[in-house]
Amino acid sequence: MHYLDESHILVFLLQVSLLLGLARTAGLLLRRVGQPAITGEILVGILLGPTIFGRFLPGLHGAIFPADMTQQNMLETVAWLGIMFFLLETGLETDLAAAWRQRREALVIAFSDLILPMALAFAFAMLLPERYVGGSGNRIFFSLFIGTIMTISALPVTARILQELDIYRSDAGLLTISALTVNDIAGWVVFAVILGFATGDGMSVARAPLILAGTVAFVAASLTLGKRLTDHALCLIERLKLPQAGTSLTLIWVLGMLGGAITILIGVHALFGFFIVGVMAGESRHLSEKTRQTISQMVRAVLVPLFFASIGLKIDFLSELDVRLAALMLVIGVGGRFLGAWIGVSLTRYPRTSRHLISAGHTPGGEMQIVIGILALEYGVITPVVFVAIVLSAVLSSVILGPWMKLALKRGRRVKQVVSLGPGQVVPAIAAKSRDDVIRRLAEAAASGGGLDGEAVARAALERENIMGTAVGEGVAIPHARLAELATPRLVFGRVPAGVEWNAPDGAPVQLAFLILTPASEDASQLEILRAVAGAMHRPENREALLAASESDLGRVATQMLKAS
Repeated sequence: MHYLDESHILVFLLQVSLLLGLARTAGLLLRRVGQPAITGEILVGILLGPTIFGRFLPGLHGAIFPADMTQQNMLETVAWLGIMFFLLETGLETDLAAAWRQRREALVIAFSDLILPMALAFAFAMLLPERYVGGSGNRIFFSLFIGTIMTISALPVTARILQELDIYRSDAGLLTISALTVNDIAGWVVFAVILGFATGDGMSVARAPLILAGTVAFVAASLTLGKRLTDHALCLIERLKLPQAGTSLTLIWVLGMLGGAITILIGVHALFGFFIVGVMAGESRHLSEKTRQTISQMVRAVLVPLFFASIGLKIDFLSELDVRLAALMLVIGVGGRFLGAWIGVSLTRYPRTSRHLISAGHTPGGEMQIVIGILALEYGVITPVVFVAIVLSAVLSSVILGPWMKLALKRGRRVKQVVSLGPGQVVPAIAAKSRDDVIRRLAEAAASGGGLDGEAVARAALERENIMGTAVGEGVAIPHARLAELATPRLVFGRVPAGVEWNAPDGAPVQLAFLILTPASEDASQLEILRAVAGAMHRPENREALLAASESDLGRVATQMLKAS
């Protein structure tokens, strides 16, 4: 029997400090140049693992990362905790309510983006040589896994790029995230059932209906009764004024672990339980954006880097590298997801000006492909060579997304910026007690320019606001709506000296609000004006100048800032 002693703890602390410090540093450096942090985290693991460190300094590598099973299990346990809570946090960021409100377009795009890529990847896997199939030797299950792996897109990667481009809260951004939400949930259900079926004793066909029924029942119970109970619990925490965000974090983490335990009993992996519990808790009205941000920062700053860095410790990437296979998986995966989304957008009534942008947003594999890939590797469904190809294609698809979406956004521009603010388009001092009051006052100002009904404008803007909030933090909100009766874009700005609660990501009250109104027949103008406003408001000196400007000077100051952005 192996007992834990101080030498194990010493080595463990060295391993964690080395992996976390380097992975976090590499991730931050890459994010500064517009690349996903996961790339740096995986590179650190490859450098410290058998690929580089173990190859050139085997003695030192063996001292820091010994082959002792107790030592390896300590690090692996922490790494798995990291990925479990990463799936929980991903679920928290999955806005099912917004996806449901966008269900007509979101469902069409999501299912098109599921069926076509899965069919292409399945056919590709069926044609691969036998040496790529895992130890199970079952070609059908191998192909189903590859199809699922190459179908699920990385919602967190796309969300981050949309945020960096200042279009996350635009209509195009909302539709992209809503479709990816459906894609994620459907893809994880399919994967969970296939995994449970494939890893059962003898892969008995009789197990499939039981696993499917248990999975569907768990999802249904979580998103109905579970959602209501969680909302009541979070409401109670809020009413009792218990310490935040710590109390909510404890509750959600306990629920995540219970969800993971239940899905294991059903016959699917614990990760699926963590993800669904995250979706369930994320639907609560009593979980503030600030609390969500606190949970996200903790998970992504400590737990996630450890998991992705530890991947490189398991495999010699040079020995298992098949460049041709990795290139094929990249082309088929990215091409299939792009084509599937492109066809889906074409089948909706959404303006086609953003078809390229939305389709590109569905292409990254990122973290999700790697997580599913490592599960398939652990269960012997795929070989290390295939896993390395999956990791490389996932990372590369994430790396190219930023430049690709910038190009798509640039090519989608069709209108001149409408950023001049005349006297009627500026409300110097709004005395409001709520977000709704601010939007109604801005709608009145927008209607005063002629051709619009102020009440109808307010209803449209509030309806859009209830789907996805438009507070961007730092005291700024940018509500918007697309109107059928509007021929040209219209922008209105208001200052709220006392500030109002707007459920902003940083919890700050909103003092500066911009209402963007654009024609329903196109969305390029909304994207362009939204980027101009958000770009100007990122600068602290601009926000301070608007708050300090006199009423007579406010429109001129705002116009100059927006035109310079």
